[in-house]
Amino acid sequence: MLIAKQKRRENIAEYILYLWQIEDLLRALNFDEERIYQTLVEPLQVDENIKKQTLAWYMGTVQLLQFEKKQQSGHTSHSLHLIADLNDVHLYLLQRDEKYAELHQTAKPSIIDFSRKLEKYEEKELELCFHALYARMLLNLKNMEISAETQQAIDAISRMIAYLSAKYLRYESGEEKYE
Repeated sequence: MLIAKQKRRENIAEYILYLWQIEDLLRALNFDEERIYQTLVEPLQVDENIKKQTLAWYMGTVQLLQFEKKQQSGHTSHSLHLIADLNDVHLYLLQRDEKYAELHQTAKPSIIDFSRKLEKYEEKELELCFHALYARMLLNLKNMEISAETQQAIDAISRMIAYLSAKYLRYESGEEKYE
């Protein structure tokens, strides 16, 4: 919960990926409250009140996954709505931000390639980007190596998403305005 709040304020893309990781962790713990507490909450160096709030946050995520029938796979509507919001900014920037359009052009072949590899042809472009970034994160966690070509592809997507995330937060905070 504490990490999620910080990531939400600082980097929307990292926040989404973090939520996806939490969903998978909760699945791995079989949504068992005691295991969630022992594994994710008890080790925290915070007071008991924060631990209770954190457990409640995890259990709220469990309830959402169960309500949305995503116990086995998939992502909560919350994270998918955030990606849809990001997509609005993505479409806006493609038309009005030359740097972003260049980043997108550089990443586009990689996005198409990941679409084929992940067999997610029907998904929206940004959702594919998040699937690619999440797949890379999982490979890192498993200490699995990837080819230089794949790393270049991930780097191109990462640069585009990082720029998009920064713009999104500026628009959200009112620091910049849509024209």
